[in-house]
Order: sequence, then C-alpha cells, then structure tokens
Amino acid sequence: MAELEVALIGAGGIARTHLPAWVALGARIRLYAPDGRAPALAREFGATSAGSLREAITGAVVVDVCTPTDTHRQVTLAAVAEGAHVLCEKPLALSAAEAEEMADAAEEAGVRLYPGHVVRFFPAYARLRDLVAGGGLGRVAVARFTRTGRYPTWSGWFADPARSGGILTDQMIHDMDIARWLFGEVVRVHARHQGHLTAPAPEGAVATGTAVLTHAGGAITQVVGVWGPPATPFRTTFHVSGTGGTVQHDSQAHLDLRITGAVSGGPADGIPVGDFGESPYFTQIREFAEAFAGGPEPRVSGRDGVAAVRIAEAAAQSARTGRTVELAPLIPQPTAVPTGGIDQ
Repeated sequence: MAELEVALIGAGGIARTHLPAWVALGARIRLYAPDGRAPALAREFGATSAGSLREAITGAVVVDVCTPTDTHRQVTLAAVAEGAHVLCEKPLALSAAEAEEMADAAEEAGVRLYPGHVVRFFPAYARLRDLVAGGGLGRVAVARFTRTGRYPTWSGWFADPARSGGILTDQMIHDMDIARWLFGEVVRVHARHQGHLTAPAPEGAVATGTAVLTHAGGAITQVVGVWGPPATPFRTTFHVSGTGGTVQHDSQAHLDLRITGAVSGGPADGIPVGDFGESPYFTQIREFAEAFAGGPEPRVSGRDGVAAVRIAEAAAQSARTGRTVELAPLIPQPTAVPTGGIDQ
C-alpha cells in the first residue's frame, strides 16, 4: 500500500484509538486539535503537530475527523474542498440534512467519505452479518441489541445533547446501523428516552433509551442503550430470531470478546478494548486505507452513515413527541468514481 499523508483532527480518546492503526500502516501523520493537546499526542506517536486546521489538511490524502460531533460537518467540508478523502467518526452529523450535505459534497468532489461505524468490524457482529446474509437463520422476525456503558460525565461535549446528540444519537446509533446492515431499510421508528438528558451532567447521572425499528422486509428490531453510573461495565448483547433458529451474544460471557479495560488515557476516555485478536479499529482503518489507495470499497459507505443519522434523528423526534415516525423510502444514490487524491 502506498504511504498515505493523513491529517488527524482531534486529540481525545478516539484519536488515541485511531493513531496506532495509522502508525502501523506506515502513514505520515499530521495532528491538529483546537484545544492545544495535539503537540503532546504527536510526540507520543511520532507524528507532526500542525498549528491550524488549514495547515493540517493542506496536501493531505486523508483527513481523519476525531472531533466533537457538532464540528464534523465543518471539518469534513473543509477537507473535501482540499480534495482529501475523509474518515469521519460516527455519527457523521447531528442531523440527516447535514450528513447528506457532507456525502453530496464528497461525491461531487470525487473523494470518498467513510463513517467510523466500527461495530461492523467487531468479530461477533461480522459473523452475525455472515450468518444472516447466508440464510442461516432463515427469515429473521425479531432482533434485540443492547449497549451499556458509563455516563460520559468526564466530557462536557459528550454530556451535552446539543453537541453529541445524547444517548439516542451518540451511543445507540451503533446498533441502529447494525440493524439496518443486517435487516434492510428502516421504515418506522418509535423511541423513548429517560433519565438525565441535559447538560451539564452531574457525577452519577444515568440515562436510557429504547428504539423499536420496523424494517421494510417486516423484521422488528429493538435497540436499547444505557448510560449508567461510574462503576457500570461496558457491555453489548444481541439476540436474533428467525424461522431457521436463534443466535445470541453477550460480550461479557465470551472470552474472545470480553471487555478488559480502556485505551491509554484512562477509563474516562470510554473506549473499550479487549482480546479481539486484531483490533476492530485497526481492521476498520486498514479497510478504509485500502479503499483510499484505490482498492475495493469497504463494508460501510458514506450513504450508510447518512442513513444511520436519519434513523437516529427519527428516534429523537419520536422520543420528544411520543409519536411513531414514518420514514420515506431512501432514494438510491449513484456511486461516484473517485478521481484522486474550523480554525484557519
């Protein structure tokens, strides 16, 4: 693979998770973060620190957006305007309109935009996809996905729904994306959320969310999210039933997927790690890097990222109003053929 010039924007927990993958892939990395943390992080990983967003992205082949969600649109559009491919952490944006604007801009510029929906790269979910796609469960009728972790009180922006989207958009979008990946387009959403849903969030705050998704093919998915008190362990589960059988998974019950700690920087960063064999974050970035270098398309696209935000936005609307939200069928988008390669 050709050496990539990568501008990584942000210096928080997810940046620390992406960096080892880019280093292992031999990328030349420039770091920029408006909070001033980039120089120290750059020294730690042997990267170069940039003094502004423009300096970081100028000449980059890839821009990796690891900033708060409410800045994703701004950074992504700046990168696309420079002709760079983009890896943008999930969710792409706080609204479907902004996410679609980002995807449209990338396609018009002939560059690739991929969302960081890393759960598609976790072994249990990849195996589930193969099982469902291969017909091993017959026709799937119902599925349930849960995701539990501590309330992100350590981060002002995570705890602010206006910046992160809250539990429905920030945390539960992972499993909304998985549900659509497995069972097809979502046409109806009914959701509820409760607990502490505003900023600032005090220590010990809790929040829960539930969304019921109806898929065009008839399957019903329940997605449950929990942000608990500080001692809450990270845990994911799924239970999927079809005419041919049932499969279930609990991350705490399987040694190969058990969560064992957090990335360098401390548990407050909230990024789980475990004995996955190859890190799912590395698998994801390697697959993206191969596509950025002209290889095959990865298992998730920019339009998938838009669709996930659309579902999360519908869930948030349903939770606010108490009403079911109907989603119009998605209009297929043409795939553009790439032509190459906040603070100013």
